[in-house]
Amino acid sequence: MATLEIEGRVFEVDGDGFLQQPELWDEEVAKLIAKSDGIEEMNDKHWAIVRVIRKHYEEKGMAPMVRLLCKDAGVKLRELYELFPLGPARGACRVAGLPKPDGCV
Repeated sequence: MATLEIEGRVFEVDGDGFLQQPELWDEEVAKLIAKSDGIEEMNDKHWAIVRVIRKHYEEKGMAPMVRLLCKDAGVKLRELYELFPLGPARGACRVAGLPKPDGCV
């Protein structure tokens, strides 16, 4: 099992850096993962996206489709990629503490 160490905290992750224990996720973990992905500070739009992803995951057991994510978070697709340069799956879902979404390459 791979591990990710950020600022002295160690997390078990899969080969793509997704948390293996999503129950360990909290806002502090989100900030640490975001920082390791090059996002220095999480703003209100980052958090809106993360909240939509978390809510959808908790209700449906999977990440939302990108179109629904943009609609529910009130951001355009281009802005989503500006906020999470690694993209909605590899970036935003990692920060939200989800396991690797199906179809994520």
